[in-house]
Amino acid sequence: MATPYTKADYQIGIICALDVEEAAMIAMLDEEHPKLPKDISDPSQYTLGRIGQHNIAIACLPAGSMGGGPAATVANNMQRSFPIKFGLMVGIGGGVWSKKNDVRLGDIVVSQPTEMHGGVVQWDYGKTERGGKFVRKGSLNKPPSVLRHAIQEMRTRTRIQGLDIHSILNMMVEKYPVMEEDYSFPGAENDKLYVAAYDHPGGDDCERCDAESIEPRPARNVLTPKVHYGNIASGNQVMKHGGTRDRIANEESVICFEMEAAGLMDEFPCLVIRGICDYADSHKNKKWQPYAAATTAAYARILLGFIDPQGVKDTPSMQSVLYR
Repeated sequence: MATPYTKADYQIGIICALDVEEAAMIAMLDEEHPKLPKDISDPSQYTLGRIGQHNIAIACLPAGSMGGGPAATVANNMQRSFPIKFGLMVGIGGGVWSKKNDVRLGDIVVSQPTEMHGGVVQWDYGKTERGGKFVRKGSLNKPPSVLRHAIQEMRTRTRIQGLDIHSILNMMVEKYPVMEEDYSFPGAENDKLYVAAYDHPGGDDCERCDAESIEPRPARNVLTPKVHYGNIASGNQVMKHGGTRDRIANEESVICFEMEAAGLMDEFPCLVIRGICDYADSHKNKKWQPYAAATTAAYARILLGFIDPQGVKDTPSMQSVLYR
């Protein structure tokens, strides 16, 4: 039977960098739709479906690719194949803990304009001046207003009703039982933050790491992931050094590091949503990646429920903005 949908029905795009992220996002769909023909010059693969009132197109970076360049290519391809109005970048990232921002593994960080940035800052783009001082150049666009309005409404409702991430994760594993083993909560005892000056001694995990170098933090009363709103640092380098992480975080007022968003913000109006899977230091490993991918996909599902369908309709497509 022919699909009742056409490419014109898909106006919200979701981009993931890794298969572990894309799988979690696909699992959030209320229904999956048949594939549609793409632009002849578009090599990307798409999963089409519906969440609530919105039809969405989901794409992932090619295997083995990362960074702003590949992300921009996927976004440009998506714009050729579908009349995308705006997008979400959904995936994992490295968190920056502080007494002010109690970011833990499995938490969610959402790009929201703060201080001098529009929600995303390209931390490794600039020039080195006299004395070795690095000066960052340029700024990136804010998320579109329809998304910022949705965030505000969601934050308001969350203060009243809370944010039930766990019920959505339970729904995911009930629908796809095979995901339970990889995507389950790894346990608070496995959330260890080491002081910035202590480097990982080697190995795939932290069994050899000095327990005396763990940053003391109070235990949380509940295990529900928290959502943090602020600036996200994006760059073409993997951040794996605690001291550098903290220095840049203090200079740029960022609470998360990742590698793709800087390639999107100016040409693919979007919101960046990151699940925290490590602390952007030498101790990073992949243990928390699936769970962090699931929490951020769950947040994206909830957020879509706050996006006004009329707001989507009234937003010009990227194609009309770019090629008018």
